[in-house]
Amino acid sequence: QVQLAESGGGLVQAGGSLRLSCAASGRTISSNNMGWFRQAPGKEREFVASISKTGSLTYYADSVKGRFTISRDNAKNTVYLQMNSLKPADTAVYYCAVNPYDMPSKDQTSYDKWGQGTQVTVSS
Repeated sequence: QVQLAESGGGLVQAGGSLRLSCAASGRTISSNNMGWFRQAPGKEREFVASISKTGSLTYYADSVKGRFTISRDNAKNTVYLQMNSLKPADTAVYYCAVNPYDMPSKDQTSYDKWGQGTQVTVSS
């Protein structure tokens, strides 16, 4: 059974950067597509980015395209989310998740294991 642990969140000023990490334990995630999602206060959880098993394919929500970069290091069993040019609208709890299916997906229902999340707060 895989466990996911997100880290790297915090408080940052608008325009700043953060790098989130999602460390997996219990088994390897190298055979899984992975994703990042976020949930802002009072809002539904939404897709942020996804990455294929080898890292060759990546997908982004329009709201973060050009500012965020998803990557992975399968040797370290870890997925990353580099977030640049942060905006107050990026404030949310960020979650990583495992997709057991063959194709990367933006749909939350395609993910069956979730981490506890890490808080990102962007001040104006």
